[in-house]
Amino acid sequence: MWLGTLAAEAGGSESTPIADDEIRLRSPQVPAAIAKAKRVIYLHMAGAPSQLELFDYKPVLQEFDGKDCPAEFLQGKRSGYGRRGAKLLGSQYSFAQHGDSGAWVSDRLPRFSEVVDSVSFIHSMQTDQMTHAPAQLRLHTGNADLGFPSIGAWMTYGLGTENQNLPGYVVLVSGGKVPSAGKSVWSNGFLPADYQGIQCRIKADPVLFLSDPEGTARPLRSEMIDTISQINRQTYEQIGDPATVARIGQFEMAFRMQMAATEATDLSQETAEVQQLYGADPGKKSFANNCLLARRLVERGVRYVQLFDGGWDSHGADPSEAINVGFKNMCNEMDRPIAALLKDLKRSGLLDETLVVWGGEFGRSPLRDPRGNTELGLMGRHHQADAFTVWMAGGGVKGGVRHGATDELGFSVTEDPTPVRDLHATMLRLLGLDQDPLGFPFEGGTHRLTGEKTANVIEPLLA
Repeated sequence: MWLGTLAAEAGGSESTPIADDEIRLRSPQVPAAIAKAKRVIYLHMAGAPSQLELFDYKPVLQEFDGKDCPAEFLQGKRSGYGRRGAKLLGSQYSFAQHGDSGAWVSDRLPRFSEVVDSVSFIHSMQTDQMTHAPAQLRLHTGNADLGFPSIGAWMTYGLGTENQNLPGYVVLVSGGKVPSAGKSVWSNGFLPADYQGIQCRIKADPVLFLSDPEGTARPLRSEMIDTISQINRQTYEQIGDPATVARIGQFEMAFRMQMAATEATDLSQETAEVQQLYGADPGKKSFANNCLLARRLVERGVRYVQLFDGGWDSHGADPSEAINVGFKNMCNEMDRPIAALLKDLKRSGLLDETLVVWGGEFGRSPLRDPRGNTELGLMGRHHQADAFTVWMAGGGVKGGVRHGATDELGFSVTEDPTPVRDLHATMLRLLGLDQDPLGFPFEGGTHRLTGEKTANVIEPLLA
């Protein structure tokens, strides 16, 4: 029996002893014909990058740069803060069409432009949250409140893991800080503890406290784990608490990870050519290293790899968050490794069964943020929830598709509005999971990633 069933059925002092195969992650069988993807790499740019400087080309907005925004565009819109007297802001960078698909990409992403035909854009994403933490929670848990499982937790709950020596769900962080919503965006919520995202590091112990304590030999460590497991088994037989099963599995997983995680995170094993492709520098904390590590993890059977790259907030109050300064630097750090990741996955054959998703928690509006430092010439944009861009590649996604559209200034969606739950439903479909059966009983109800409303799969994106 797998842990979801165990959690529902366990209880009371009449519990039977735990079989060895019950303490490792299990999964229901998903027909291979249904699943297009076996694993996910989700690239989240925390702080919300501007789609108007990257993928959503608006030549009319360029013509109105610096002019007052027409009132009709602001009426009834959730376009950002401080709209009174707001000026329009044209894109700070030039655009060109690339690839056979003719996708518009700005000059900030020259390497990404080379692989754009592998990507499908969703230009009509919408969320109901305007501030960072609730929007990140909405995007990664389906709910703007705390306490709900993240996408990675749901995916590993539904599919299990392909490698019992590594976590099924790994989290990598770059950009100097965790997301605004904190570690709640990779929480297991009310799902069993086995499905919690495990934060991994490039240097020192890949996972905190993974190494044996000083002076403790590995055979002794093994005996300690066996003894702790025996005590926990006895506790389970007496009480029947399914959390005890999870505890046994976590101790044993940690012991197995001591070898497997150290090997998986050793980027120095990669050839000089591959390191150069990504711009990786083994031993340092960077988005480039995390992209390379993501490829190493999925090829070793990790089901869900979540990358968070911080620093993308762009109000323009200081150089680091200015569209025309800090944003440029962030793009330089992102462009090479993302293009490398898509190329590397494709040449190894992994892209066909690995779904790659990119995006922020919301987008940026056509309005110039008055908090920008005009004396220094710093430009910034407001938050925007009504229209932003996410892209997907690999894992059953049809390359070269542009789904949805926004108005001529980039304020509102004019074609195929796509709420966050539709993105979740599409990810579930590609992984062979149905949004309705994938639920979990909690507080008297059955909870799902897509919520109570029926979500729509974005069919035009599917190969």
